[in-house]
Amino acid sequence: MVVPIAAWTAPIERRKPADQTDFLQIVTEPAPLRRMSRRPRIPLAPAQERVWHAAAGGYSADWNVARAFRIRGTVVNIAALTAAIDDVVRRHAPLRTCYPATPDGPIQVVVDADFARADVRVVDSFAGELGERIAEFSGRAFDLATDLPLRARVYRLGTRDVVLALVVHHISLDGQSIRPFMRDLMTAYLARAQRQAPAFAPLPVDYIDYTLWKHEFLGAYDDPCSRASTQLRYWANNLVGRPTPLEFPCDPASSGRSPGHYVDATGDSIPVRFDAAVHRGLLVRARQAGASPFMVLQAAFAISVATFAAAADVTVATAVSGRDDPLLADLVGNLADDVLMRIRLDRAGDMADLLEQVRRVALAAFANPDTSNPRLQRCLPQDPGHPLFQATLILQRDDAVPAADTGVSGLAITAIPTGVIRAKHDLEFSLAEHYDHTGAPTGIDGPFLYPTARFTRDTAERFVAKFRATVELIAGGYAGPVAALLDGASCRRVRRPSRSRG
Repeated sequence: MVVPIAAWTAPIERRKPADQTDFLQIVTEPAPLRRMSRRPRIPLAPAQERVWHAAAGGYSADWNVARAFRIRGTVVNIAALTAAIDDVVRRHAPLRTCYPATPDGPIQVVVDADFARADVRVVDSFAGELGERIAEFSGRAFDLATDLPLRARVYRLGTRDVVLALVVHHISLDGQSIRPFMRDLMTAYLARAQRQAPAFAPLPVDYIDYTLWKHEFLGAYDDPCSRASTQLRYWANNLVGRPTPLEFPCDPASSGRSPGHYVDATGDSIPVRFDAAVHRGLLVRARQAGASPFMVLQAAFAISVATFAAAADVTVATAVSGRDDPLLADLVGNLADDVLMRIRLDRAGDMADLLEQVRRVALAAFANPDTSNPRLQRCLPQDPGHPLFQATLILQRDDAVPAADTGVSGLAITAIPTGVIRAKHDLEFSLAEHYDHTGAPTGIDGPFLYPTARFTRDTAERFVAKFRATVELIAGGYAGPVAALLDGASCRRVRRPSRSRG
C-alpha cells in the first residue's frame, strides 16, 4: 500500500497576492502522537466515517473483512484457541467497540475488557459443507450500534484439523491490521495452550488515543485555518467540474442502476500477474520519472479507465495506510482511507508528461488524506447519488519472510477462500509487489474485482486485458503520445456533471 507523504506538498493552483500569507505556513507544528486524556464522547476517526455511513445506508455486510485459516498438524487445542481470540479482543479496543448514532453524530463506545464477549463458537462440521457454511457466516451483517464488530467460528473437522473463520467489520480493522492481529492471536494461543496468560508487550497508544490525537491534529471545520478546512478546500477545488459518473460499458441487465451503488454487491475476480521482467521494467521506469512503481501503475490504470469510459478526464482512487507514525505499527484498527486522483489525460502529450502529472497528483493526494468521503460529497456541486469514484487501485509490498514464520508449534496454518467476494466499486485492483530475500523484484499480482450486477465476465476480462497490455507497454519503455493508447477516448467530448439544487 502506498504510504502517504508527511510533508504538505499539495500544489496551489491559484496564485495569491504577494503579501498574502500561504495558508500552509500558518498551520502550527502538530503535537506528537501520545496518550490522550479521555473524553465522555469519542467521535469516529476520519477513516471510519465513510464505512459508518455506508453501513447506516444498508450496506453493512459489504464492509465485512473475512478470513479463514485451516489449522492442521498436532492436536489443536480448541479451548486455547477460543481463549486466544478473547485475549486479542481484550488487547485491541476497536474489536470491542460499538458505533451508535447520537444527535451529535456517530460515536465510539468501547466495551470494558472485563465484560466484552465476542461471538465465538465451536461447530462440528465436515469438508463437504464447509465452503457453504463459511460463506454464509462471512456474509452476515453487523449492527454497528449494538454488536461487537468481531465474530469467529471454529469448524472442527477432526482433532488435528480445524478451520478458523474470522469476520471483522472494516470500521474496526484495515488491511495492515491483519498481521498484528494474527501475530497476537498465535502468541495468545501458545500461552493458553500452556495454561498461561499471554505476555503481550504493552501498546504505546491505543485506537482512542489515535482518534483524539487525529481530531486535535486536524482541528475544527469552522476554523478556516485548520488542517481539516485546508484539506477540504483542496479536494473541493481539485474535483469540481470533473465528469461523474463515468459511463462504462455495462451488462444490459444492469441499466438503471446507479454506478457504484448496488443492492447486491456480489462480485467476481480475475487474477492478474506480471512477471519479474515486467516488475523490473516498472522499477526502471519509475526511477527515470522520479516516481514510484505505484505511480507508474496508476498511469496505466488511468489510461485503461479512460479508454473503458471513453473520457479523458478520470478520477480514480487508492488507499493510504494512515500509519506514518511508528507507534501505530502494531495497532489493530481502521486507519486506512481512500484518496482520489483526478487524472487529465487530455493534458498529457506523451508518457513522460503523464507520469509527471500522476506523480504530482499522487503527492498532493497523499498530503491531504483526512477528508471523509461523506463530508466531501456534500461540498461538491454534483448529484449526491453519484459516487466520488468508481475505480480504485491499491498496491502493497510483500517481502519474503523466512519459512519458519509460516507455522506455529507444529501446526500448519493455511489461508483458505471464504467464498465471498464483495465488489464495492466498479473496477478494483488489489495488487502486491513481491521481492525475494535479497530485495530483488519477483513480480506483481493480485485480484481484479468487479460487480457481477454491472459487468459480464467478458467485459471485465476486456478491461483487464487493456490494463495488462498498457502496463507491459510502459514497462517496456513506451515514450510516445498518450492519445495513441486511449483507443479514441480523447476524441470523445467529456460530459460535465449536472449541478444539483442546494
